[in-house]
Amino acid sequence: NEKQSPLEQFTQNLNQAAKDGKIDPLIGRDYEVERTIQILCRRRKNNPLLVGEAGVGKTAIAEGLAWRITQGDVPEILAEATVYSLDMGALLAGTKYRGDFEQRLKAVLKALKDKPHAVLFIDEIHTLIGAGAASGGTLDASNLLKPALSSGQLKCIGATTFTEYRGIFEKDAALSRRFQKIDVVEPTVEQTVEILKGLKSRFEEHHSVKYANAALQAAAELSAKYINDRHLPDKAIDVIDEAGAAQRIAVASKRKKTIGKAEIEDIVAKIARIPPANVSSDDRSKLATLERDLKSVVFG
Repeated sequence: NEKQSPLEQFTQNLNQAAKDGKIDPLIGRDYEVERTIQILCRRRKNNPLLVGEAGVGKTAIAEGLAWRITQGDVPEILAEATVYSLDMGALLAGTKYRGDFEQRLKAVLKALKDKPHAVLFIDEIHTLIGAGAASGGTLDASNLLKPALSSGQLKCIGATTFTEYRGIFEKDAALSRRFQKIDVVEPTVEQTVEILKGLKSRFEEHHSVKYANAALQAAAELSAKYINDRHLPDKAIDVIDEAGAAQRIAVASKRKKTIGKAEIEDIVAKIARIPPANVSSDDRSKLATLERDLKSVVFG
């Protein structure tokens, strides 16, 4: 379809998505959002780079910024801004000939320059470095971005993980100096509980159940303790989501209207692949019978 603008073809309008209610609200992260807004308002090098582990909510910060813009909850300099998320898959799909990819990216950048209030969000920005070079071109995408980024004509928010940042980004000094790094750290258990409380209504609506506050508390605490290969709040959100799904598919007679602590414990045990008894029993009660248990195990 030639008539579509490059922005429609290769990016997703996050403001529109926020208006349509497709974006979950951002809870907490005030410091990171404020820092992002502050960097976007600079004259030069106005490109924030969100660096954090997978699942801590880097994408959520960019989406939350778009959500706040639609709510009018930003300084007036950004009141008109629109956040576009770059769709790398669409950019690369069907690039047969050398230069196709570069041409598309140039078209996107030009369209963004023509919109003074556009902000480009590139999730997994490390994939851009070296993208397009594979098709035989010597230019990769990062070299097309550099001139636009340094002059301040293009506002760009990037997101990447610490490993990729160290491995790829820091090697390319010319690119990394154009970005201002914002560390997105894993939220504490308390902050995660707040995040779950904010998202609760969305999941309740989808699974048609209610979550008890104790369930949210348990989801945050137990996922932090037993699920070690992932990060908060992602793993805690997964736990409440799956607990809702489990009730949804249960036999009608066994369905529970409210999800409590016990249901959460079952799900955490399933995800962490440990017996449910280990998750649920309180640590204090274990310590109370410690002497007896030790005597039964240790001889002498």
